Amino acid sequence: MLESGIDITTALELLRGQIANHTLVDVLGDVISELRNGNQLSMALGKHPRIFAAIHCRSLRVGEQTGGLEVMLRQIADYMEKEIAAAKGIKSALTQPVIAAVATVVVVGVLITFVLPAFGDLYSSLGADLPALTRILISTSTWFQSNVLYIFIVLLFIAGLAYSYIRTPNGKYKLHKLAFTIPLIGRVNHLKELARNCRSISLLFHAGLPLTEIMPLIIEGVNNKVMVEALSEVQRDMLKGEGLSKPMSKNRFFLPMMVQMVKVGEETGNLDTTLLAVAQSYETEARDKTDSLTGMIQPTMMLIIGGVIGMVALSMLSAMYSIYGQVL
Repeated sequence: MLESGIDITTALELLRGQIANHTLVDVLGDVISELRNGNQLSMALGKHPRIFAAIHCRSLRVGEQTGGLEVMLRQIADYMEKEIAAAKGIKSALTQPVIAAVATVVVVGVLITFVLPAFGDLYSSLGADLPALTRILISTSTWFQSNVLYIFIVLLFIAGLAYSYIRTPNGKYKLHKLAFTIPLIGRVNHLKELARNCRSISLLFHAGLPLTEIMPLIIEGVNNKVMVEALSEVQRDMLKGEGLSKPMSKNRFFLPMMVQMVKVGEETGNLDTTLLAVAQSYETEARDKTDSLTGMIQPTMMLIIGGVIGMVALSMLSAMYSIYGQVL
């Protein structure tokens, strides 16, 4: 709209009329009021930090100062779209495995709660000598039914303790660290986090901000405590005059390719371009690894479901043949 000649206040009013989210409608109303009172867009958006990130507001402030607000808005929009697309890709890829896991739990629950007890009562009334596998399954089902309330209470208690612990700074740090160390998924989370921060630094550096102003904004926008600690260490060394690539090389959290590309960017003055290339590379690798992980999880879950059902069916059939043999 700005590129077509519409002023920012009118553009926001037109957008506000098309938005269905009531919260965002109210927020844009406040932003429009701020603009009419003579405030800049970046300042007006900055008063709603839960909706508009500080990194975006700071970028817009640079665009306002240089007269390139519409260019900066387009860059921020591209940045957000790519970030959302990367997150959606991973979420959609993991949807089917999660559904399969839930199906497995439901199937096992139905078998334990309804199927096994029915067969157990039948075999008990016949007084048959059952195979070991059948006895184990029926005993497990009976024990589960007798103690289901206690099991639920214990699980609820454990969940409450875990939730309380991860709310503490130490617990939150360990949870975030686990997100990077868990097999297979940890690598994907690591790549995603690095790619997101590379894009953020690239955006701000391209806008003309110095690294001394960029790093606090990046750290403020990071939710993962492990990443915050790593970036804070880089910032401390950077303020000592060591640049960006050298402090990164001291921390194993920053992968070698990223460190090398940052070094090249510092030497050539094209840090925004090199970081953008790193972000695209890491996003591609994360997407490929997610696809591979999904392809591995789905058949694994099907094997687990089939194995559970097959074990129950085998125990029931063996019991029936045992009874038939005892009758004969």
